[in-house]
Amino acid sequence: MREQKSQVSAWGIPGFRQLTAAWVFTNLGDSALFLMAAVWVKDLTGSDAAAASVFIALGLPAILAPFLGMLADRVSRKRLLIIANILIVPIVLALLLVQPLGEVWIVHVVIFFYGCIGYLTAAAQSGLIRDMVDDDRLASANGVLTTIDQGFRLVSPLIGTALYVFVGPAAVIALTAASFAVTAVLMSRVRVVESAHEAAAERGRYWRDLGAGFTHLIRTPILNRLTLAMAVAFCAIGLVNVTVFPTLEQGLNVPAATLGVLVPLQGVGALIGGVLSAKIVRGLGEGRAVGLGMVLMAIGCLPTAWTSIALVAGGMALVGFSIPIIVVGFATLRQKKTPAALQGRTSAASNVATNLPQTIATIVGASIIAAVDYRVLIYLTFAVVFAAGVFAATARRTAPDAAAAEPLFDKRSNL
Repeated sequence: MREQKSQVSAWGIPGFRQLTAAWVFTNLGDSALFLMAAVWVKDLTGSDAAAASVFIALGLPAILAPFLGMLADRVSRKRLLIIANILIVPIVLALLLVQPLGEVWIVHVVIFFYGCIGYLTAAAQSGLIRDMVDDDRLASANGVLTTIDQGFRLVSPLIGTALYVFVGPAAVIALTAASFAVTAVLMSRVRVVESAHEAAAERGRYWRDLGAGFTHLIRTPILNRLTLAMAVAFCAIGLVNVTVFPTLEQGLNVPAATLGVLVPLQGVGALIGGVLSAKIVRGLGEGRAVGLGMVLMAIGCLPTAWTSIALVAGGMALVGFSIPIIVVGFATLRQKKTPAALQGRTSAASNVATNLPQTIATIVGASIIAAVDYRVLIYLTFAVVFAAGVFAATARRTAPDAAAAEPLFDKRSNL
C-alpha cells in the first residue's frame, strides 16, 4: 500500500520538493500584494471602478502571454524563473513612490508589469513541472502546488491586512519584495534535468510558432472542450470582480477592509480542496472534475447577492474549495497532452483563454456597475458558470492507464 501511494505522490522527487519551497515564498508575497493593491486604491480614491481597475491591470498582460510563453519554450526555464523573480523585486518596490508623489496610476503600472512576470513564470513553471514529474504523479504535483497557492489565501490576506491597517502599505510592499528575493535564491537550488528547448533551426515562421499553443488547445480532443468551458466560466467570473466592494458596503454594510477577513475563508476551502483535488481528479477524470469544480464555484458565488455575512462567508469557502479542483484537473490534462517543446506556449495560451475574457468582462462590469444593481451581475455569473460546468462535465474521461504506460512524448526530443 505504501509503495502504491509513493507511485502517485510527487513528494518523493527532490527537485519537486525544492520547487515547492520556492513556491511557498512566491505565494506569501503574491496573495498579500494584489489584495492590498485593490483595497489601497479604494481607500485612496473612494471609487469602486478605480479599485476594480486594479484587477483589469492584472489581467491586461494576457495580451502579451503568447510572446512570454514562446520565450519560456526557447530558453532555460529554471534560469528564466530566477531572473523573473529578481526583476519583480524593484518593480514591486516602485509602489513606495505612490504616496510621496500622490500618483495612484503607479499602482496600475506596477500591477501590469507584475502581471507580465506572473504569466512568464507560470509558463516556465508548467514546463519545469513536466520535466520533473511523470504522468502518474502529475495530479499529485499540481495538487500540492495548488494547495499552497490557494492555502496562502488563508494566511497572506490576514498578514497583509494586519500590516496594511496597523503599519501601512509600505510594510506589505516590503514583505512582497523580500518574498520574491527569497524565491529567486531557492529557485537557483532546484535540481532538474530540463528537456531540450526549441532550437533556432527547428523553429517555423514566427507567427505560426507564436500561435502554436492556441492551435494545440483547439485541435486536442477534450482539451478544447475544457478550454472553451473555462473561457466562458471565467469570463462570467470577471463580472463578480466588480461586485466585491458593493457586496461589502451595500449588501453587508461593512467596510472595504473586511475583504481581508473574508478572503481567508476562501483560503480554508481552498486548503481542503487542494488536499482532495488529486484524488478527485484521479477518481472522476479531468473533464468531470473540472465540471464539478465549476458547478460548485457557481453555487458559491450565489450568496454574495444576499445580505447574510454568514452565507457570503460560506459561499467564499465553497468557491475556494472549487478552485483547486478546476486548476488541478485542467493543468494535469494540459500537461499530459502537450509535448515538451510546447509546454510554455500552451500554458500561456490557456491563461489567455481564461484571463483575457475575464479581464474584458471586468472592464465591462466596471463601466456599468454604477448603473446596474450589482446583484444582477452575480445572478448572471451563477447561471453562466453553472452551464459551463455542465458542459465541461460531459467531456469523456481520458485513459489514465494508457497515458501512464506510454508517455506522450520523449523528453529528450524537441517535438
